[in-house]
Amino acid sequence: MDRNLALNLARVTEAAALSAGKWLGKGDKNGADGAAVDAMRRMFDTVEIDGTVVIGEGEIDEAPMLYIGEKIGTKSGEEQVDIAVDPIDGTNSVAAGGTNSIAVLAVAPKGCLLNAPDIYMDKIACGPKAKGAIKLDDSPSENIKRVAEKLNKNIDEITVAILDRPRHEKIIKEIRKLGARIKKVSDGDIVTAIECCFEESGVDLIMGRGGAPEGVIAAAALKCLGGDFQGRLHPTDEKQEARCRDLHSDLNKVYEIDDLVKGNEVIFSVTGISKGEILDGVKYYENNIATTESLVLRLPSGTQRFIKSTHRLDLKPDYAK
Repeated sequence: MDRNLALNLARVTEAAALSAGKWLGKGDKNGADGAAVDAMRRMFDTVEIDGTVVIGEGEIDEAPMLYIGEKIGTKSGEEQVDIAVDPIDGTNSVAAGGTNSIAVLAVAPKGCLLNAPDIYMDKIACGPKAKGAIKLDDSPSENIKRVAEKLNKNIDEITVAILDRPRHEKIIKEIRKLGARIKKVSDGDIVTAIECCFEESGVDLIMGRGGAPEGVIAAAALKCLGGDFQGRLHPTDEKQEARCRDLHSDLNKVYEIDDLVKGNEVIFSVTGISKGEILDGVKYYENNIATTESLVLRLPSGTQRFIKSTHRLDLKPDYAK
């Protein structure tokens, strides 16, 4: 993939964040999501790619924009790519005026991103220094002990991030009994997985059950950052099992990072909507000025770019507003 594509993809997540940020704290997660989807789609329509959405806002009859299977970009017939998008990871956080909400996407050559159904996935992830130490089928205690050894830390210095949900009570009890620390996350597990790769975040490990599409997007970022990820699909009813069969998903397989994101070409872009551990949120100023902060990652170069942008909203073309 053309390395110059990375900056154009950053513009896509910036546009989604700028639109969603106007809804911060207004209690309307659907309004915020709709605004982010519209902005992301408008910007995608200007990008010179021949893309197909493999992870998006739903099926064609469920979501009019960025649906799974939708064609994206202006370059039909040229190099084909798969696209995974989440216009807002953390819609509840946006509605409540909370933290760590993001606009995010990943792009890879056609056939390289797992077409994950919109169901749960059991996950575990860590940063580069602990790569190879995690095993989804092992207990939380076993994983924490191996990660602690890899990081040269005591167990009571290890911090495990986990979504704050009743389904995780058993895992939380085991972690507390072992003596490790827990960071409970209210919403949005993509950015939490990324935090594993940045020591200043204080997060060493994530585990628990969250969305499968978000798992694939997180795996794309972790692959660029040299981290590690494993997941297993977890359908909760017959309809979800049927959807997995339609996508030829293996319900018994532990998907490793190279199963979720194949090959060595990936571009990942994330822009903060509300303030988080890694990225600042959108800020609006007088005279139609706004600022954003984004992280853009690329393989095979391994480049990490933090981009702070100042936007003159009155000068942007309509598609970028």
